[in-house]
Amino acid sequence: MWFRNLLVYRLTQDIPFDAEALETALSSKPARPCASQELTTYGFTAPFGKGADAPLVHVSGDFLLIGARKEERILPGSVVRDALKEKVDEIENTQMRKVYKKERDQIKDEIVQAFLPRAFIRKSGTFAAIAPKQGLILVDSASAKKAEDLLSTLREAIGSLPVRPLSVKIAPTATLTDWLKNQSAAEGFFVLDECELRDTHEDGGVVRCKRQDLTSEEIQLHLSTGKQVTQLSLAWQDKLSFVLDDKLTIKRLRFEDVLQEQAEQDGGDDALAQQDASFILMMMTLVEFLPELFSALGGEEIPQGI
Repeated sequence: MWFRNLLVYRLTQDIPFDAEALETALSSKPARPCASQELTTYGFTAPFGKGADAPLVHVSGDFLLIGARKEERILPGSVVRDALKEKVDEIENTQMRKVYKKERDQIKDEIVQAFLPRAFIRKSGTFAAIAPKQGLILVDSASAKKAEDLLSTLREAIGSLPVRPLSVKIAPTATLTDWLKNQSAAEGFFVLDECELRDTHEDGGVVRCKRQDLTSEEIQLHLSTGKQVTQLSLAWQDKLSFVLDDKLTIKRLRFEDVLQEQAEQDGGDDALAQQDASFILMMMTLVEFLPELFSALGGEEIPQGI
């Protein structure tokens, strides 16, 4: 249970996250298979364990872990378009008349409904950790859409969820560019070997570097022409590495071997115990890391009225 990506959300009000009450609320929106005529379903599933008895809320120390699953029927647009064209051509040739938009849309709906039961089903899961004492919800995703799907469904289940994406006082691009220009990050952080540079003009160029020496003259030349750093790979202490972008999305989050080995020792031979050990160790690391990151980026911005 190590998150691979991270979107950070700030709770704007104190909410008493009672585990039992949350379990009951999430059970009102369980994950379930798509019915024959459904395009998609979304609901909560047990983050650990399997079966009907597995809890939808995992509690470890001061932290809660929840999971959601999306099922969707995959119906390629090209298949629908081909079937629609074939049907429209048949009507126009046999009945000697033009098929207009309203009828065309009705035929398309009928084709979709006929094809749905035979469509492939794709499943995807998303995890989120709730840290009530820190007032944070951490979503294991680099997609704002996936995170919002989970948060909006959680809001429906519990009735209210005053939350917003966490932001900082200084534009991340400015800070990341400064770190690369000066070839030195904030204390505890280290620049690694990957970055994305963008021209400030709307139609400007983009330079992406991987496994490169970011202290090279070539990189400095790009910066001197006005390019800004919109993505940068970093390490924090000797505990984790990640890629940070200009929207504060943390991607390719990797916890170093020393932490993973510690979780294996703490969890012992039991699989669920190991998952729990990795989750609590991950959260203890993140609640130490995130404040340092946001401080290094200029401090968290608190909108007026909150």
